[in-house]
Amino acid sequence: MTREEKSQVIEDLTAQLASSANIYLADISGLNAGATSDLRRACFKANVKLAVVKNTLLAKAMEASDKQFGELPTVLKGNTSVMYSETGNAPAKVIKNFRKKSEKPLLKGAFIEEAIYIGDNQLDTLVDIKSREELIGDIVMLLQSPAKNVISALQSGGGKLAGIIKTLSEKEG
Repeated sequence: MTREEKSQVIEDLTAQLASSANIYLADISGLNAGATSDLRRACFKANVKLAVVKNTLLAKAMEASDKQFGELPTVLKGNTSVMYSETGNAPAKVIKNFRKKSEKPLLKGAFIEEAIYIGDNQLDTLVDIKSREELIGDIVMLLQSPAKNVISALQSGGGKLAGIIKTLSEKEG
């Protein structure tokens, strides 16, 4: 690879890192061609972009990026694949589902909305991260809950009140 080609790859990687809020680094070494194709298909279905990269070029792209990757460049050893996603937990779910049939891919680290996760032991934590849409849904449910409680109390209270008035009027008669 020529120096110009390397600088172009670094430039492309830097742009990809800048435009992605969620970045996973995984080790897929040891997967045969069929398993790699299956993984790529699973990624495509989950709207996750998978790319195998050279560690040195990715490290330089991280350095050139405006984002703070913290300890993430320290995991750039051996075989590295980058997974880009709009949803924070989508790549983690793909990895977890794929590992039901295989021991790879291994999670090296992740950059999720400016938070950094290092190591394969973070996989379950990442699977449980809620997407922006799920969080908005939870907030809407929480906001609706008190209103629903007031309405149901008024509806049931009205019936109780009418019953009490009816009972009192019958006693007086």
